Amino acid sequence: MAYVITQRCCNDASCVPECPVDCIRPTPEQPEFATTEQLYIDPDTCIDCGACVDACPVEAIFSEDDLTASLARFRDINAAYFQRHPLESNFDPLVTPARPPKELGTLRVAIVGAGPAACYAADELLRRADVEVEMFDRLPTPWGLVRAGVAPDHPGTKSVSAMFESAFRRDTLQYRLNVEVGKHISHEELQAHHHAVIYAVGASTDRRLDVPGEDLPGSHSATEFVAWYNGHPDYAERSFDLSGERVVIVGNGNVALDVARVLTLSPDELAKTDIADHALDALRDSNIREVVVLGRRGPLQAAYTSAEFLALGHLKGVDVIIDPAELELDPASQALLDDPDIEPSLRLKYELAQEYAAKAPNPDNKRIVFRYLASPTEIRGEGHVAELEFVHNELVAEDGRVVARASDRRETLPASMVLRSIGYRGVPIADLPFDERAGIVPNEHGRVIADGAHVTGVYVSGWIKRGPRGVIGSNRVDATETVEQLLEDFTSGKLTAPQGDRAALEALLAQRQPDAVGRDGWKAIDAAEKSAGKSGGRPRVKFTTIEDLLKAARG
Repeated sequence: MAYVITQRCCNDASCVPECPVDCIRPTPEQPEFATTEQLYIDPDTCIDCGACVDACPVEAIFSEDDLTASLARFRDINAAYFQRHPLESNFDPLVTPARPPKELGTLRVAIVGAGPAACYAADELLRRADVEVEMFDRLPTPWGLVRAGVAPDHPGTKSVSAMFESAFRRDTLQYRLNVEVGKHISHEELQAHHHAVIYAVGASTDRRLDVPGEDLPGSHSATEFVAWYNGHPDYAERSFDLSGERVVIVGNGNVALDVARVLTLSPDELAKTDIADHALDALRDSNIREVVVLGRRGPLQAAYTSAEFLALGHLKGVDVIIDPAELELDPASQALLDDPDIEPSLRLKYELAQEYAAKAPNPDNKRIVFRYLASPTEIRGEGHVAELEFVHNELVAEDGRVVARASDRRETLPASMVLRSIGYRGVPIADLPFDERAGIVPNEHGRVIADGAHVTGVYVSGWIKRGPRGVIGSNRVDATETVEQLLEDFTSGKLTAPQGDRAALEALLAQRQPDAVGRDGWKAIDAAEKSAGKSGGRPRVKFTTIEDLLKAARG
């Protein structure tokens, strides 16, 4: 019997060093780790010890005998990876990284942000040094996209927050929530109270389509919609027109699939989750029967992962619709599919699309329809979205890549709402350099760079460092790299000693932001939300306004 890694794999690689026979791949040291959809366990080497299960922060690993019907295929998915990448190992026990010498004293670090990138950085610091960490976030709640971005029907993915809660129980880390850097405290003041500052603020805005009609009522970013149904206070008062029967999502990454699921799942199913009450009420009255997901390239180049695509086939009352004509491949894609060394995940994407195309739909079911090789050209309507025009693309080989080029064929789809889901983008941070083209803070392995030189004591981690790619666990390796640079600078004496200590910081914040939320305040919010959800069999009922969150924090 072997263990199997399944759909909700977060790629944080916590399981890799725990495996006594080194049978989990790819490892963070391997080039393919940066692009892998998930991690895999070699079934021929696994000794059924369960060490990886205990290490997994999102409960993604199961004994092959315990796989449910919706996860059973992952047994073959894991095995297929090792047919393509036979296991080779020169495994040595991990060497514990050196800690800074004690005579250097306590390292003080401010982390701006409280999402996964920030939390992984904090966890690494707490394990590696005698440190005091101050974690700042402008919201009264931590966890960032774990709380406000992960779909409510993916509770396993959200469970990574429990790992952070456990790691942050000591007073060496203090929450400074409901504190906005740049408003309540400046970058210069952060530097004055800490040896170093790590910005882990993510990518808070979205890319635009730049087509006529994009700003019509009924046209929104998926970022807004996701934040709305997850109860983010900035979006709780938004409204979305769910009165029509069809919604079009432009983009086909995992976020697009999240949105398609939420729009088509039974409200009774969603009522078991932590979806925001206002969203649940709106979805109960929804008339939407069909969600069309547009991708500008073909089925082999789709941005969603094969695991999330596979999961759509197990939704109750929902059919996945693909016209077989959509699966006709261009010569370059066909050559890729015919290559015996094709990555298993790519082949699986196409095989799943073929399986969906072959199924007869149930006319009583809702539908998620996939359209490939399509780019929007205009959103039309008289005062509100009524239809979307798109152009059919053709794939051509160019400089060793397969790229989409517009043809002269156009089509129009009636729709009452259009959601763009074509990626996130970072925004400039006050007093830090910014690369407008890439949407990141310029850096070298996490050290911020300005005018070709490292900025002393200032670092970045997560999407603001590398751009909006990867999943939650991708931030762990990223944060480890950043912390490595920070500790190296501290040990070599490059960091400036802080002028103020923790007590001075607390006095400053008490003056500037008396409504700051600390550990006890967050615990009170967390307990109140969980208590409110208990009677309805839900994990929690979220407070969705700053006022309600602060009231709970004081309670």
